[in-house]
Amino acid sequence: MKNDEIKILLYGDSITGAGWNRTAEIGTLDSYGVGYARAIAGALIPRNPKKYTVINRGISGNRIVDLYARIKADVWNHTPDVLSILIGINDIWHEIGNQNGVDLERFERMYRMLLQDTLERLPNVKIILCEPFVLEGCATKEKFQRFLEVKEYAKVVKKFAGEYGCYFLELQEDFEQKATQFGAEYYLVDGVHPNVAGAQLIADKWVKLFDEKINK
Repeated sequence: MKNDEIKILLYGDSITGAGWNRTAEIGTLDSYGVGYARAIAGALIPRNPKKYTVINRGISGNRIVDLYARIKADVWNHTPDVLSILIGINDIWHEIGNQNGVDLERFERMYRMLLQDTLERLPNVKIILCEPFVLEGCATKEKFQRFLEVKEYAKVVKKFAGEYGCYFLELQEDFEQKATQFGAEYYLVDGVHPNVAGAQLIADKWVKLFDEKINK
């Protein structure tokens, strides 16, 4: 990517949102939240503040159907050069909690629509598909085997990366390795939401992929 300016949009649920202020002006500290979006911005923007714009559009509780519903306002209208998507755990969690999840077949159908429609609207956008992940923690322990279904959702995401020429960011194995080494709670505070170490893990892998595959 040889653009003088690169606009990056991070799209997802609370893992991406991480407390960002929806009323904040893009580029202010409040606009990044306190998660991996801020860590990515902190890695890229100091290199050249005129080159990189990082936009956080993660909303707590979102499922794939929610991402599709707001894709025009929160993605297409910003015309990003790079779109990063992380979604999947709530599609399972909402089913466990209140029977309002998104089953695997519907998840696949909606994710495909999101990608197809986005590539039709933004044919030059580079897309990073992040692997949804889970660890055993206070929010997931009781029904952890159900939560592990996220790995089937991750297979769909990886398949789409190949089908649509997107980049796939693997995360589950990294989190499992760190959990074995140090303890899951130091990376995903409740089994789902990253703390400082978990957010930095995502950001480090994301920036590495971006530099190697896109930022050339």
